Parts: sequence; structure tokens; C-alpha cells
Amino acid sequence: MTGNKKGLTYADAGVDIDAGNKAVHLMRGAVRSTFRPEVLAEIGSFGGFFALNAGKYREPVLVAGTDGVGTKLRVAMIMDRHDTIGIDAVAMCVNDILVQGAEPLFFLDYLAVGKLEPEKVAAIVSGVAAGCRQAGCSLIGGETAEMPGFYGPEEYDLAGFAVGVVERGRIVDGREIAPGDTLIGLPSSGLHSNGYSLARKVLLEAAGYKADSYIEKLGRTVGEEMLEPTRIYVKAVLPLLEKFNIKGMAHITGGGLTENVVRVLPDGAGVAIKLGTWDVPPVFDLIREEGGVEEQEMLRTFNMGIGLVAIVDAGQAGAVMADLSARGEKSCLIGEVIEGGKEVSYI
Repeated sequence: MTGNKKGLTYADAGVDIDAGNKAVHLMRGAVRSTFRPEVLAEIGSFGGFFALNAGKYREPVLVAGTDGVGTKLRVAMIMDRHDTIGIDAVAMCVNDILVQGAEPLFFLDYLAVGKLEPEKVAAIVSGVAAGCRQAGCSLIGGETAEMPGFYGPEEYDLAGFAVGVVERGRIVDGREIAPGDTLIGLPSSGLHSNGYSLARKVLLEAAGYKADSYIEKLGRTVGEEMLEPTRIYVKAVLPLLEKFNIKGMAHITGGGLTENVVRVLPDGAGVAIKLGTWDVPPVFDLIREEGGVEEQEMLRTFNMGIGLVAIVDAGQAGAVMADLSARGEKSCLIGEVIEGGKEVSYI
């Protein structure tokens, strides 16, 4: 560099360190609100410290999961609403480890943005913190990366990482599942966080709706429906694991009931799911009608109103559902395990 030319800075290249520091300051309170007693480190350290109470467990096994939010992020960008998408990031991770029998302990997030706007970043992380509070886990770290030239100024991506713990002898792995067992479904809050490429294709392109289009069948706008956060099932399920023999569980995400339930089945088992045994949220009927989507395609793309499936001995099903009901949780009998080759039959 010669003459009187001013040297270029990181900010000139599109990365604002001061904005990043402001974002950290704005999100600090939300992050701290998630801390369990086991958290040792303050935000700002190079790593998050979590002291596992080894005396509480005989054979603790850590269970880890990671996921993103998919193209639901595009809806958040269209709506310019960013305070709930973090709940989805947490839900997709903690529900996955929950169905192995694990209690979520801590969570980390990764947020990449085209332009770092502190208030927007703080809103996104406030959603992550809200999800962590719902799951009872601590947000102990994360990364916010400003990546100009890679993402557009209004674009971002969000992913999460959850770690939980389960006693080795209480891992839920489906090995005890046998024909005659009962499938109990816990309702979803709507689309959750999968199938959005098809949902957006149908609703925002083929049907021509805008995000602010009010749909009487939905009782709200298309955008509001599509941004409804994914349900977190931790507080509904953990008490069941203490009282009952839950043989297997499935988080119903991409692939729907068709692809996810069979993942927990042992050899020689299939499931028969009885359609009409649960309430299907109206958004799914809207997608089917507007897109002409066939029923089998709907069932293997969307959750169709069931966000989590628990498989129990038929003799325990009534007690499990009564326990859920006593705690204000809805559930329904949706099918049974049959002899088969890890396939789902709909009846």
C-alpha cells in the first residue's frame, strides 16, 4: 500500500466485528436464561463447560444429534420474522435424541448470515433460547458467522447440535417391539420443519398465495401458518420413560409416518396405521387440494398431524394415554405392530 490510499478494513469487505459484539451483548440475557446448574462457563469463552453429575447415573451414555431448519428459513425471510425459527432448530435436534430415551442437556447453534444485523441475530437466538427452555436444556455456545458474498444481505442459515444423556440400560432402541404392540401418536402443531420445499411450491407458487394471504380454513395467514414452531416433546415424554416401558419412539420429520416409524422396528415387524384416528390440521388438506398431491405422497412427505409416535405394550396403552392426559397432553391410538418386513400399511 503506497501513497495516501486508505487501507481496506474487514468492514470494507463486509464483515462488521462491532456488529458481532453488539449481537453478543443483545443475546446474552436470552442465553443465560437457559442455563442449568451444570453449566460452568460464561458466554464468550472458546467452549461451553457442562459438568455432568456422574453420581446421578450408573452407566451414562451421551446421545448427540444435529439438524437444521431447511427451507422454512425462506418463509421467515419473506415474513421478516425471526423470533421463532430458533425454536424449530432446537426441536429438530432434541426430539431426535429424545426418542432414543435421552434427556437433552445442552445445545449449540450455528448461524451464518450475509449481513450481521445485531437485532435480527438477537431475535433468532432468542428463539433458540426459547426452544432450549422448552426442552430443559442449556444453550452453552454457538457461532455467528458473517459471510458476505456467500449469502445475500437478507439471507441466513441456521443449524443446531444437541447432546443428551441416558442410562445404558434404558436406551430406547426398539429391540423389544413385537406384533400386537400399540402405536400412540402425539399431535403436531402443523407442518413443523419438513416438507417445506413442497409446501412452498404448492402454496406460494402453484396456488399463488402470498405470505400475508388470509385463509379462512387456517384462521390466519399462510405465512403465520408456515412459521408455526415445531413442537418440542421433551416435557411430555420424559415422565413416561420413568413410569412405563416405552419400547420404541419415532420423531416424525422428513419422510412422514411412512419412513420414520419403520426406523425403530426390529426384523419381522411392520405397522398398520389406521387413518382417521387423529385430527389432521387443515394446512395439510389445503396443500393436498391446491397441489393435487396424492395421499401416499402426503403421508411420506409430511407429519400429517402426528409429530411423535410411541410404541408400547397394548396392555399399557391406556395408562400411558391417561398419564399424558393428566398432564394436559393430547394423544391417540393410531395403529399397531404387525408381522411384516419393516413396512407401514395404512388402513
